[in-house]
Amino acid sequence: MSKSISASQVNTIIFACEAGMGSSVMSVNSLKKKLKAAQVTGISVVHMPAREIPPEAQLVMVHHSLGDVARTKAPTAVVVTFKTFLNDPVFDKVVQSLAEKSEITASV
Repeated sequence: MSKSISASQVNTIIFACEAGMGSSVMSVNSLKKKLKAAQVTGISVVHMPAREIPPEAQLVMVHHSLGDVARTKAPTAVVVTFKTFLNDPVFDKVVQSLAEKSEITASV
């Protein structure tokens, strides 16, 4: 069974990457814009290297190649993985779940 978290419990999204440059920074900005456009407020998006994810993280978005690192660093977090840094459908799915205040389910 996949982990999930209610959107109402999310106050921070950790967007993790390997080095913190380039595409991931653009993805963070894109995610922030999508949240704003969906009128989702009260949630901060924090960018950090996957190896620095704190164990108490709630919701982590990370490239699929770093999914295992994220799950190890934050074993109780809901880890959502994506394949492309820009315009991956998972970003819209997470934003929609937050806007609708529904469940966000971890990637398998």
